[in-house]
Amino acid sequence: MTRKRRRLAILLLCGLGLGSATALTLAAFRDNLVFFLSPSDLAAKPPPADRAFRLGGLVEAGSVERATGADGRPTARFRVTDGAHAISVVYAGILPDLFREGQGVVTLGRLGPDGVFHASEVLARHDETYMPPEVADALKRAGHWDPSQGAAPPAGGWNTLSPRPGG
Repeated sequence: MTRKRRRLAILLLCGLGLGSATALTLAAFRDNLVFFLSPSDLAAKPPPADRAFRLGGLVEAGSVERATGADGRPTARFRVTDGAHAISVVYAGILPDLFREGQGVVTLGRLGPDGVFHASEVLARHDETYMPPEVADALKRAGHWDPSQGAAPPAGGWNTLSPRPGG
């Protein structure tokens, strides 16, 4: 084997190794990516049943039901809304201290075949002025908030909002 052919073979093997490593890395990222969706996004196009994603919006007023499961763990049922659509959520575990009706929330979990979101994690916002960026974007897309018109309306009134004209 000539020196040029040996160099070419080494370069091809290095390229094959680098390509394989890149393919494996991208496959691992695809499996671990978690997308954010609003209730309106779910109504338009639900994700595959086995896909974990984040659901964000506001806890609908009057929708929180707390109970104790058969295993003794606390469970909660509530609805998450973006003003246009709402989806039922079930969570087994202790809810964050800042969790309450009318407040922003981001949940991590999967959509069940019954259309109920089964959350494995619930995150509540940390003060009265903070709103997760994803929730703010969902409210803007649903036409419930136009930042050029001023600050977001109070969280307690979001369940009763109707889209702004032209929004």
